[in-house]
Amino acid sequence: MGKKRIIKKSEEELLKETEKVEKEMRKEVKIKSPSGAREGRVYVSSSYNNTIITLTDVQGNVLTWVSAGSIGFKGTKKATPFAASRVAESVSAAARKLGVEKVAIFTKGVGSGRDSAIRSLANRGLDIISITDTTPIPHNGCRPPKARRV
Repeated sequence: MGKKRIIKKSEEELLKETEKVEKEMRKEVKIKSPSGAREGRVYVSSSYNNTIITLTDVQGNVLTWVSAGSIGFKGTKKATPFAASRVAESVSAAARKLGVEKVAIFTKGVGSGRDSAIRSLANRGLDIISITDTTPIPHNGCRPPKARRV
């Protein structure tokens, strides 16, 4: 193997990155509740393969999102409850930076990360207004196949 090389960023690139981060920090949540606390919505989408959590304002404009894959989990580890709790911790930290205090949680999907994500959001100090399960349920399902003739 060859010599390991470390890529160093120039000062211009570092300045651009810091400006981008500062812009994200300056982003304000648009709607305040009557009590004065800033509100938002958290959408937890949990499948057999991944957990994605999206933080929006009350109108539905996305403020930030995090998935288990974007944090660094790979393969089957993305679908674990541990990965979901790490994703929820990341979202709650972003919510704190944005000034969101009260959230309504909407869960969707059948994955194992739903419950642990909700617990982790509650433990991180966010006031949970409501929890709604929006998992689509087939009301009569697909048409069954014809009877087999032998």
